[in-house]
Amino acid sequence: MNNRIRELRGDHGWSQADLAERLDVSRQTVNAIETGKYDPSLPLAFKIARLFGLSIESIFEPEPPTAPSVSRHPME
Repeated sequence: MNNRIRELRGDHGWSQADLAERLDVSRQTVNAIETGKYDPSLPLAFKIARLFGLSIESIFEPEPPTAPSVSRHPME
């Protein structure tokens, strides 16, 4: 899932540790969310949205679906 956490955190002048403290999570969790390695739970997503005064949809955006791969076989 794509997100704007790093951008929003930077706008507030917060380090990952600052944001983690405000959200009551580890800095590693903030890093994993920012880098897309971890999608937050719904309660945590709401907490993040409330902290920044934004809607969840304005912070998090699902990645576009990938097209199914089509195998090509030579015609006989």
